[in-house]
Amino acid sequence: MSQRSRVLPGFGLSLGFTLAYLSLIVLIPLSAVFIKSLGIGWDGLWEILSSERILKSLQLSFSTALFAALVNVVFGLLLAWCLVRYTFPGKRIIDALVDLPFALPTAVAGIALTSLYAPTGWIGQYLEPMGIKVAYTPIGITLALIFIGLPFVVRTVQPVLSDLETELEEAASALGANRLQIVTKIILPILFPALLTGFALAFARGVGEYGSVIFIAGNQPFETEIAPLMIISRLEEYDYAGATTIAVVMLVLSFVILFLINLLQGWASRRTGRTAK
Repeated sequence: MSQRSRVLPGFGLSLGFTLAYLSLIVLIPLSAVFIKSLGIGWDGLWEILSSERILKSLQLSFSTALFAALVNVVFGLLLAWCLVRYTFPGKRIIDALVDLPFALPTAVAGIALTSLYAPTGWIGQYLEPMGIKVAYTPIGITLALIFIGLPFVVRTVQPVLSDLETELEEAASALGANRLQIVTKIILPILFPALLTGFALAFARGVGEYGSVIFIAGNQPFETEIAPLMIISRLEEYDYAGATTIAVVMLVLSFVILFLINLLQGWASRRTGRTAK
């Protein structure tokens, strides 16, 4: 009997290395976080999770990350559209600047934004007389998350837009469709899975962001104190159980939200006839 051929030689061995690597890097550390948090018992867990200060920090982290991701979906789509569909002076420079938040240390981004939007900053000094305060408020946190999350949306949507045939739009226009119908009936359904992916990546990055937020947030308890800062504070107090408990809550909430986004992305991909990547 001839040996059955496989597309990937050594699949069993490569799969074993993959699972071992995944376990060491992801599964075992996450399991340790859960085990450590459960070590204090249910009463201890409830006491930590019922703290108003922790609840406020979790609410702030998730709400600002959600809003920033939604903003990035809109403006990231517009930026990707301009970079793909138009030719203009400085296009390559703008295209390169999109990746700047990836290369720039997050602490540098936080300091730069704070110096700009502080009450005495270059922009903040003009906003302050109008009663608009950006730095040391949730608005500043959202602004920082928009800055670090924009490349995720642009770089996710850009290749899909590049592969989108303009003939589809021309055919729809020839059949009598107006611009609004072309956008809503042809372009957006095709881009929807990619937009969801970019949204999920930007949201996940925003929830756990620390470096770029810590400077512009002001870190006022019950107002501008983010959840990652609460974890750092508990670690500095040697309260490892409290830190891991907050981490577990963030992990579970993030997983549930990303799982729902994944389901929605799969549904959208099946509807448009494109396989989710």
